[in-house]
This record gives sequence, C-alpha cells and structure tokens, in this order.
Amino acid sequence: MKKLHLTFATALLVAGSFFASSAQAQAPLKIGFTSVEYVLSQMPESKQIESDLKTYGTQLEAQLKSKQAAFQTKLDAYQKGGAAMTPVVKADTEKELQTMQQGLQEFQQTAQQSMQQKQQTLLRPVLDKIQKNIDAVATENGYTYVLNSDSGSNPILLHGPKDGDISDIILKKMGITPTAAAPAPTTQAPKTQAPMVPPAPAGKTKTKNK
Repeated sequence: MKKLHLTFATALLVAGSFFASSAQAQAPLKIGFTSVEYVLSQMPESKQIESDLKTYGTQLEAQLKSKQAAFQTKLDAYQKGGAAMTPVVKADTEKELQTMQQGLQEFQQTAQQSMQQKQQTLLRPVLDKIQKNIDAVATENGYTYVLNSDSGSNPILLHGPKDGDISDIILKKMGITPTAAAPAPTTQAPKTQAPMVPPAPAGKTKTKNK
C-alpha cells in the first residue's frame, strides 16, 4: 500500500471557490484569491489527519494480507492434496477457493471506498474552519469574491495580482504564522494493492476475475 497523503482538500469545497457578501451593495468590486491546499498544509491539524489516515491504511493493509495468507494456505493445501480428494471434496474446495478470491477483490474495492470516506470525515471539520475564516477575512477586508487558486483540470483562477492573495491573512486570522511555502499535501485517494492471487489450481477449477 502506497504511503498515504491527505486528500480531497479542494474537491470537498463547493466548486473550489468561496463567495463573501460585500459590506455595502455599492462598494467597489474587490476580488481576492487563496490556495486552500496551501492553507491546509500550514495548519497543525494537517499532520494529525495524515497520521490518522496512515494508521487507518495500515489496518486495512493488515486485513488484506491476512485474507491473502488464508487464501494462499488453502490453495497450497489443494495443490498438494487435490489428487487424493474425492470428487465431492475437491469440488467443494475449488468452490471455496473461488469464493475466497472474489472476497479478496471485493475487500480491495471496499477498502478503497472506506479510505475515501475516512478522508472526508477527517477533512470536513478543517475545511469548514477554513471556509469560516475565509468568510471573516473577506468581510473584514472588503472582498466581494474570493477565488480558489489551487491548480487542477479546471482552475478557478488563471491569473491574479500578488496582493490579491489572502492566504497568509487567513492563516493569521487562525493564529497561524505562515512558514516558507512547501508543497501542499497531494489530494489522492489512497489505494490498497491488488491481491497477489496465485494461478488457478490445476484441474476443473477456473477462478474468475471480476
């Protein structure tokens, strides 16, 4: 299982942009922008979330390896003693091997979904906190709109003046002193490795992959 990183920081915030109402309807239009991933990477909660995800991923990986070991043990026993089995016992064993292999594949898919849900659960409170402070900074500084500058397939901000970046102001609003800019945590869904399923047993058994 690959090393886990924090994920979905941008995708979980509505359309990747934030809007704040201007204090006065007739006030000049003022647009700012921020990098949600940068702000998240500077928050102390970021390290704890990454640690929790890594722990959770390790647990899922351990379960997967346990299932793989059980399958391998069953398969080895079949390959060594299959010739001496009665037709009924042999058929039952082959059916059980097929079921176990399918179970491994299903567990892999379920683990992937479970990891994504875990990420969303851990990130939601932090993203809500970022949103709250974006709203506050926008109101206090007269920004009509605040856009998201994070890169992606459809970035919200393609160009903007440096003084329009309010990321550090948001961090200071949360009581965080910005440090030297470092790459923000990548937002990838952790993946469990595919089960190392051995070749199908010789004979009548034909394991089917989904």
